[in-house]
Amino acid sequence: VVALSYVAAQRTLTGYNDMGDAKALLESIARSFGYIYGRDRKVRINTISQSPTLTTAGSGIHGFDSLVDFSERMSPLGNADAEECADYCVALFSDLTRKVTMQNLYHDGGFSSMGMSLKAIEQYRKSFEECD
Repeated sequence: VVALSYVAAQRTLTGYNDMGDAKALLESIARSFGYIYGRDRKVRINTISQSPTLTTAGSGIHGFDSLVDFSERMSPLGNADAEECADYCVALFSDLTRKVTMQNLYHDGGFSSMGMSLKAIEQYRKSFEECD
């Protein structure tokens, strides 16, 4: 079993409060069920924290396009798109990952491990200069 999560389960993102809470609950359920079904039935259960991905659902979130741009600038490998996420899911269903369970796996180009990228620093500096 693979469920899609997002870094907002562990971090605070303005305007994403309820969904962040829901994603945190989803990750907790995956761990609990991963134990129960892994032990009893050898079923693997994981979550994937995907990059912000342009979808119909995402288009309804105010400022989502800015979040996509921000994470693209922050991620050393850039955002993962929907097709890349699908490929990652297929890999998780393979026997190559037969001992991977109860994990939240980041598929976000490195975004979740970043502090501040050079691109973001330059963009912020530019915006501050415009304010002065």
